[in-house]
Amino acid sequence: MSIHIVALGSECPGGVGPGDEMLGQGQLQGGLLWSYLGQGAMVGPCDLESSMHNPAFMEYTSRVFGDVTVVVRDCPSWDLLDSDWASVRKVLEQADILVIKYSVTDKLAFQQVRNGYAPRLRPLLRHWGVPVILVAVGARLNDEGPPCTCPLCASDWSSCVPHSEGLQLSRDLGATYLELPSLNHVFVGRYFGSVLEYFMIQCLKHKAKERPEKRRGNKVNELRPPHLEQPARLPPIRVEESSFSQDMQWLLERGVQFADVAFYAGDSGKELGWAHAAVLCAVSPYFRQLLLGPKTRERPQSRCVCRERDGGPHSLLSTWDGSIIDDMPRSDGHLTGRLTRLVVKDPLLCMCLWETLMFIYRGAWEWDHLQEALDEKLKNSLAVAQLIDRIRSLIGRERGTRDTPSARAAQLGPQTLVNLFNSPLYSDVIFMVQGSVLPAHRAVLVARCDVMAAMFSGKYAEARSRVVPIHGVSSDTFLSFLEYLYTDSCCPASVLQAMAVLVCAEMYQVKRLQHLCEVCVCAYLQSMPSRELASTGISVVRLLRRAKCHNAEQLYIWLLHFIANNYLIFSHKPDFLELSDEEREQVERLRWPSRGYLQELSEYQQRRRKLRKSRCLVM
Repeated sequence: MSIHIVALGSECPGGVGPGDEMLGQGQLQGGLLWSYLGQGAMVGPCDLESSMHNPAFMEYTSRVFGDVTVVVRDCPSWDLLDSDWASVRKVLEQADILVIKYSVTDKLAFQQVRNGYAPRLRPLLRHWGVPVILVAVGARLNDEGPPCTCPLCASDWSSCVPHSEGLQLSRDLGATYLELPSLNHVFVGRYFGSVLEYFMIQCLKHKAKERPEKRRGNKVNELRPPHLEQPARLPPIRVEESSFSQDMQWLLERGVQFADVAFYAGDSGKELGWAHAAVLCAVSPYFRQLLLGPKTRERPQSRCVCRERDGGPHSLLSTWDGSIIDDMPRSDGHLTGRLTRLVVKDPLLCMCLWETLMFIYRGAWEWDHLQEALDEKLKNSLAVAQLIDRIRSLIGRERGTRDTPSARAAQLGPQTLVNLFNSPLYSDVIFMVQGSVLPAHRAVLVARCDVMAAMFSGKYAEARSRVVPIHGVSSDTFLSFLEYLYTDSCCPASVLQAMAVLVCAEMYQVKRLQHLCEVCVCAYLQSMPSRELASTGISVVRLLRRAKCHNAEQLYIWLLHFIANNYLIFSHKPDFLELSDEEREQVERLRWPSRGYLQELSEYQQRRRKLRKSRCLVM
């Protein structure tokens, strides 16, 4: 009898890289397994063919327990899993015991094993049931004194692998964890050797137990159970890309009807453009300070500190004397509300006001695009640098602040309007939903939703009314719908809530929100274990009916496949009869397990019972 041991990883700091030469016999004699096997180890492939197919594995043999041959295949380089995974898998399939080694002073190599290679090995090891031994070799360093020889010491956390991380990796792999400060005969023989010999004895017992069963199988036809194929993969739910930045750009370019801020040049008094106070205040703290002052019909004082000649943000803009005009009518008869006139005093900002507003509306994070636009407009690098510094101060970014990925993520476009969501700040419309008062902003609604744009821009009652009642939708559902319009995200709390928001999204023709709700429904259902699916009060068939009724085609197809993949659960429920003939036919075609497999399983069980009876008669 023989035992096959496969060893992966290096117990030496640094390991063996892809460009290094293979281990020789002299280097091999200092290894963990060679130290255990001792003088009886012989270098050379036990199987020449396997050695040719796996040149990265160093093979050597020895004898234990008198007449048991131990075949060791040692691969110190983890890069082989990336370059020749199929070859490594064949070697692992032949393994009776797997030994994974690493050096406690090589933290980088350990992290690569834990994050890159262990997730690939974990499902195979659980499927094969191979015993695994995880060995940490080496003494950790201690800067305050001599090197520590305690295997549980974790004094140097920066360059050494702590005991807790090695123990956690062993739990993830289902392995036995050992720490050896050195490779002397005491630690190798007493600790590592005892564990390895235990697994070798168990392996020999298992092989000895299998031998008589194989002999009986030669006399009697061995029965094999039918092969159960994996269920078909569920179809993916495709979600459209976010159009938040494009919607806000459209609001700046074409949403003049709902603009309530006008910009004028400080030197000539020429009108430069229009904007929306809600968007400006949501992005820029300077605009909040400038626009949210006391608004009365009396002559307001300029909130610009013109006397300060330090080039700060207060010298960029100021309010026009007598600028706040209530309810200025437009040519189409709509009321714009209060109009605030702002004077642009900085000449550079006056020249590039449109590019600055475009940058603010698109989320105030596309600094590269802003600099390209300013370079093309000004043709002066010094002027561009000065204007960018002023824009930074305008939106509350200090000079010298680096645009790190975390800073960009914190200022990502959809998050710019999060402060306006369900806020009365510059709100010009109120939704009454089941007695709840939900403030909103027409400019944002028109930019984000085509149905809202038609409702507030056409000749409808909502275009002239400040209070708009909403019927047929709960307040929580409509609030989630508004949250998506302002933040471009949606996180329903349950399957039923996600379906309710999906119906609302279909009502207002917001396709991307509908797709996000479909993803939420699929995620909630797929996370339920089989026992919970069997006992849940949620009717998947009725969800299927609602998905078809509200044009959720992707969810409809996904639910059909989901019912087919869990056929044994849903076929016993009363609502399964509500499926149409076409739907039931498709579910029967995709069902798992299939009828053929169940028939083969029944025949296999019958033959096995007959075989057992015949054996009992012979006995």
